[in-house]
Amino acid sequence: MMKSLLPQSQLRRSAAAASAARSSGGGAGSGGADGAGSDGGAGGRAPATSTFWFLLHALCCLVSLFLGFRFSRLLFFLLFSTTALYSSTSSSSSSAVLRATTTTTTTTTTTTTTTNTFTLSFQANPNPPPSNLSNHTALDAAGAAGHTQSHVVVGRHGIRIRPWPHPDPVEVMRAHRIMERVQEEQRRWYGVKEPRHVLVVTPTYSRAFQALHLTGLLHSLRNVPYPLTWIVVEAGGTTNATASLLARSDLTIVHIPFPDRMPHDWADRHATENRMRLHALRVIRERKMDGVIVFADDSNVHSLELFDEVQKVQWMGAVSVGILAHTGTADQPRLSEEDKQNMPLPVQGPACNSSGHLAGWHTFNSLPFAGKTATVVGEAAPVLPRGLEWAGFVLNSRILWKEAEGKPDWVKDLDAVGENGEEIENPLILLNDPSSVEPLGNCGKKILLWWLRVEARADSKFPQGWVIEPPLDIVVPAKRTPWPETTAELSAELVDSKQDQEGRRLSRTDRSSRSRSTTKRKEN
Repeated sequence: MMKSLLPQSQLRRSAAAASAARSSGGGAGSGGADGAGSDGGAGGRAPATSTFWFLLHALCCLVSLFLGFRFSRLLFFLLFSTTALYSSTSSSSSSAVLRATTTTTTTTTTTTTTTNTFTLSFQANPNPPPSNLSNHTALDAAGAAGHTQSHVVVGRHGIRIRPWPHPDPVEVMRAHRIMERVQEEQRRWYGVKEPRHVLVVTPTYSRAFQALHLTGLLHSLRNVPYPLTWIVVEAGGTTNATASLLARSDLTIVHIPFPDRMPHDWADRHATENRMRLHALRVIRERKMDGVIVFADDSNVHSLELFDEVQKVQWMGAVSVGILAHTGTADQPRLSEEDKQNMPLPVQGPACNSSGHLAGWHTFNSLPFAGKTATVVGEAAPVLPRGLEWAGFVLNSRILWKEAEGKPDWVKDLDAVGENGEEIENPLILLNDPSSVEPLGNCGKKILLWWLRVEARADSKFPQGWVIEPPLDIVVPAKRTPWPETTAELSAELVDSKQDQEGRRLSRTDRSSRSRSTTKRKEN
C-alpha cells in the first residue's frame, strides 16, 4: 500500500540498494548484526518520511485551491466593476450584455492555470424610465457620433449616470403630491387634532403700495393649512380695485367698508387703523363667527408657524414681533460700534418668568429715534410703532360674544370699549386683568412675524389696480432691439429734437475737454 504511493524513481533506487546488499553477502559477528540493525532503521524511517510529505502536499493543495478561488472571485468583481455596465442602442428591445473574465488558479503536483470566460446576459427593462423625445434624439445623435458614455464606479459597484439632464416633469409632480400627502398625514397624526377656524383681520386703503402689500399677504394666507376667513376693512369705502385683488386669493373674503378716509399723518393713521380693527371685531360678534382672530396688517411679514401657534390659545394670547424700523437711506448717519452695542433689541412681545407665565412686556425702545421719525406717510424716515401693536395679539372670537360658554369674568364687554371716545391702542383694553394673557411661541422666544411700514408718497401716481390701459407710449425708440408687432412710429419732429439734444450734449463735452487741456498747457 505504501509502495504504491511512493514515486517510481524512489522504488527503483530502493530495489538497486537491496540487490547490492544481497550480492556482497552477509557479514559475520557484530558486523552482520550492525548491518541488519541499520537496514531495519532505514526501513522504519522511510514510511514516516513519506507520510509527512504526503500530508504536506495535501495541505498545500487545499491552501492553493482556497486562495485560487478567493483570488479568482476578487478578480471577477474587479473586472465586473470596470466593465461597461450598460450599452445604449437605438432599439428599446435590445438587451444589455455584461462581460467579465474569471481567472481560476488551481495548484496540484504540477501547477496549472485555467482561464474561463463567462458571458452574462440580462434582458433590458421592459418599462424604461420615461424621458422626452428631445433627450432620446440627443442620445441617438451622440451614439451615432461614436461617443462613449462615462461611468462612475464606487467600490465594487457601478453607478448609472442618468441619460437625461432633468427628471421627467410627470415624475416630479408625482413626487410633490406624495410629499404633500405625507405632510398631511403627519399633521393629522401629530398636529392639531381639531383645528379651529382662523379669522384674519386686515385694515387697508387704496394707495400705491396696496397691491404690493396685499399680494404678499394673500400668498401667505393661501398657504395656511387651516380653514380661514379673511376680513378686510377698507377705509373710505370698498373699491373695485381692492375687490378684484382680493378675488384672486380664492379664500373666503369678508370685505367691509369703513366710512372714514385714511389720513396722511402717521399718528392719525395709527388711530384710524385701530378703529377699523375694532369695527371688524364688532362685525365678528354680530355674525357670531367662531374661531381664532389674527390681526394681520397688509405690510407685515408672517411666518406660517404663527398659524400653528394660534391654535393653542384659549382666550387671548401674545406673540413676539420683530420691529423693522430702519429705513437705510443714504443720509442716515452711520452708527458707531458703541451705539451698535447699546442699540435696544427691536422686539415687542411677552416676557415670562422661570415658570413660563407672563411676567411683563418687552417693548420697543424709541428713545434712540427721538426727533428722527417720520410724521407724514411717504417721508424718508423711520416709522415706529405706538405702544404694543395689535399684530402681536390673538383672540378667541368667543371672547367678544355677549353670551359664551366658559367666558371668563376678566373680559370687558365690547360695547363698553371706546364708548367715551378714548383712543384704543391695543387689545389689552378688552381685559380687566392683562396678566391673564397667554404667551405663545415658546413663551415669546420665537419671532413669528415682523412689523414693517414701507409706503410711497401720498401723491404718488400709479395706474388703477396696476393695469395699464391704454398701452404705454414710446419714449425711447428701439434702435438695435427688434420689437415684434410694433407699428407705431415716432414723428420726424421728435426724432430731430432727440438728435439736436444729443448734438448739443456732445458739443458741450468737447468744449469742456478743450478748456481743460488749455488750462493744463498754461500751467505747464
